[in-house]
Amino acid sequence: MNVLITGGAGYIGSHCNKFLHQKNINTIIVDNLSFGHSEAVKWGTFIEGDFGDKCFISNIFKNYNIDAVIHFAACANVPESVIQPNKYYINNVSNMINLLDSMVENNVKYIVFSSSAATFGNPKYTPIDEKHSQDPINPYGETKLIGEKLLRDYEKAYGIKYAIMRYFNAAGADLDCEIGESHYPEHHLLPVIFQVCQGVKDKLNIYGNNYPTKDGSCIRDFIHVTDLAWAHYLALEYLISENQSQDFNLGSNMGFSVKEIVKKCEEVLDIQINYQLSSPRLGDPAILIASNTKIKSLLNWEPKYSDLETIIKSAWAWEKIKDY
Repeated sequence: MNVLITGGAGYIGSHCNKFLHQKNINTIIVDNLSFGHSEAVKWGTFIEGDFGDKCFISNIFKNYNIDAVIHFAACANVPESVIQPNKYYINNVSNMINLLDSMVENNVKYIVFSSSAATFGNPKYTPIDEKHSQDPINPYGETKLIGEKLLRDYEKAYGIKYAIMRYFNAAGADLDCEIGESHYPEHHLLPVIFQVCQGVKDKLNIYGNNYPTKDGSCIRDFIHVTDLAWAHYLALEYLISENQSQDFNLGSNMGFSVKEIVKKCEEVLDIQINYQLSSPRLGDPAILIASNTKIKSLLNWEPKYSDLETIIKSAWAWEKIKDY
């Protein structure tokens, strides 16, 4: 099987690429390296370019006889999306239309789509299941929801089958320490905590102290990136074997506050972490916790590495040796 992975040089995409390689799937990686790193593509065929370039991507479909697409490539910074919504609508919506049109033209019928818990907005209940209403509170979430709607419309019109994967908070690193998380500037919680541990930053900013949570800080559901990669593989298998579209919420079914994460990092790493309380970030919901009942039932998926200690230890091991 030949699988095109857009954004495969990025954090989650590179881990998915490794997982598929281990399953003897031939991967073709397309990434413009605006966020990703060529060094993270240690498996498959890497082609630098923009997935939204219709001529470029159509040539890849033709030249590599693509059977399915896993679509990670996107802008994915919530506060930035509030300030620069145009960037998000162009990359996450307009470019996705070009990708889907190229799939139609080249008779590629299967796509696994990287969506987000941000499509739900402020939850009415937790854990959040697939039946929860979707009402995003930031442009990033809006663009991901539009992506989901595009898939439903393209299925009706052109027969494309899709698996929508709504992540909660991806964290951790490859357990072999071959790849991991690397953003410039870094905006995810654990890598920023590690920057404080290493003296790169003086203090961690905890955004918001008056959320309706037990300690006033945001609560999030953290899922190990290797568990995410496995879920994408299972979703791809399901699509091809059952020829039926599905949507899945992907999380650990547990929520931890930012302050709890800081405390756990101090415990696991035996390092005191200095932090300061700052104003809430634009577009941040107070609580996001996934129900993973559906994906467990339908795909027989179970998070294996998403306990906090494994997440922290794997991410810290990568942080100390990362080479990109």
